[in-house]
Amino acid sequence: MGLIERNKNVGKWPRIVPVGDQAVAIEFGDQIEITVNRCVYTCAELLETAEIRGVLELIPSYRSLLVQYDSSVVSYADLLKTLKPLLPVDGNSARDQNPSKARLLTIPVLYGGDDAMDLDDVAERVGMSTTEVIEIHSAGTYTVYMLGFAPGFPYLGGMDPRIACPRLPTPRVRIPAGSVGIAESQTGVYPLAGPAGWRIIGRTPARLFEPSANPPVAIMPGSFVRFKPIDADEAIRIESQATEGMYRLPESVYEP
Repeated sequence: MGLIERNKNVGKWPRIVPVGDQAVAIEFGDQIEITVNRCVYTCAELLETAEIRGVLELIPSYRSLLVQYDSSVVSYADLLKTLKPLLPVDGNSARDQNPSKARLLTIPVLYGGDDAMDLDDVAERVGMSTTEVIEIHSAGTYTVYMLGFAPGFPYLGGMDPRIACPRLPTPRVRIPAGSVGIAESQTGVYPLAGPAGWRIIGRTPARLFEPSANPPVAIMPGSFVRFKPIDADEAIRIESQATEGMYRLPESVYEP
């Protein structure tokens, strides 16, 4: 049974909605959940393979896939005629399929210290010790729902609700690159230094955004992430390797 077929809203989804005069959104649900998100990436794989005439770009998000097209090459009506046969009907389609095996990336994190300015606060809010918060945060396997806010910033779902915390009432003007944060039921990593409204509990010494690389981001949507606690000495070693371009995130295969 494919992931699209397992979507509990199959009677209503997917649906195609026009977005301006040169884009449509293919919506797979109205909730942020892994089944819906995997439907988005399964569909993106199908449409990319199909190489549809006039389609310029496919942009996945939490629950929908934006299809940008050149209206001088293909009309809205003709695009719909091409798209609809590629989508499942009532959750059953010959084209419904399980997604390919996903990448699982392991991100080293130095929890605590000067760069984890909110770890104590998070622990106090959830009624745990900082050690317990670290253990819970690093025990999860997270889904990369989408990239946004800043180049390469991954919105990661699947965090244990026991350590969920609200955003800061006032965002910080600047936090270090690699900062690992929590906001509500999500977690994420800031690839670049800059403003941040999430609660910071650690920092990775790995470089997650490199403009000259192809692709320039280390974490891609549709993949999975785990966090590995490291000590200060290991952080210094990894940061040195990353600066010289010798460090790459450990990668394996994950079958969701």
